[in-house]
Amino acid sequence: MSDTAGGLVVSAEGGVLRLRLNRPDKRNAIDDAMMRQLIDEIEAAGQDESVRVIVLSGAGDHFCGGADIIARNAKPSANGSGSANGNGGAAVRPRAGSIQRRLPTTAHRLIPLVQTVQTPVVCAVRGWAAGIGLALALAADITVTTADATFWAPFADRGFTPDSGLSWLLQRRVGEVRARRMLLLGEKVTGADAAQWGLVDRAVPATDLDGAVEEIVAELAGAATVAVGLTKWLLAAGATAELDDQLRNEAFALELSSRSEDFREGLGAFREKRRPRFSGR
Repeated sequence: MSDTAGGLVVSAEGGVLRLRLNRPDKRNAIDDAMMRQLIDEIEAAGQDESVRVIVLSGAGDHFCGGADIIARNAKPSANGSGSANGNGGAAVRPRAGSIQRRLPTTAHRLIPLVQTVQTPVVCAVRGWAAGIGLALALAADITVTTADATFWAPFADRGFTPDSGLSWLLQRRVGEVRARRMLLLGEKVTGADAAQWGLVDRAVPATDLDGAVEEIVAELAGAATVAVGLTKWLLAAGATAELDDQLRNEAFALELSSRSEDFREGLGAFREKRRPRFSGR
């Protein structure tokens, strides 16, 4: 199954949902329509028992160059005569408060969803991962990058402040000092350094990216999906929970996972000294 709408290509096969950003001429910059479609697809995947892993990638030479703020701030005037380039009149600027109203339904909904959906998310990065592209790479469960990719938080260089949870995600992933270098100084980080810092999971040569990602996808697509999803929930909850609360969370997750078909298969495989054949149920 494959579907293309706007700048997103959606396909699903063998328990794998693939979401590919498809605006290569704009470094796969994400507009609001793409964000909403990503949200819809990921939310639906979280409820679809046939989906066992989600893959995020970008068409062409880049993963994602950030949000398409040029298109957002270059609306034509109401009479149709305005233009973004100044050749046909002034463009209409969004009215005050538009960012505060829009973000909770777009970027600030998408990034927490990637983190909390009980379906593992794998991200493949080549070229640029900037702005919300960087946030997606951080929010995914496993991110593999090419060694020559570039991770960038461009906010200070553009005169505005971080969004998409980057002021929260970065310092938890790479530490306060490195987060300050990226957010205050606009420091660009190569894929190789990103892996060394722990910003992403692994950096590989560009020719090896697809193979490395598919190995991980195949492993997750054949994993004990209920246990994996509940473990992802535990990790998210544990980031802010007190120990006593987290112990209760673990008991709850263990109760649920131990009732799954995959739990019984795992025990059977252990007794029979063979590899388990998980069904994802």
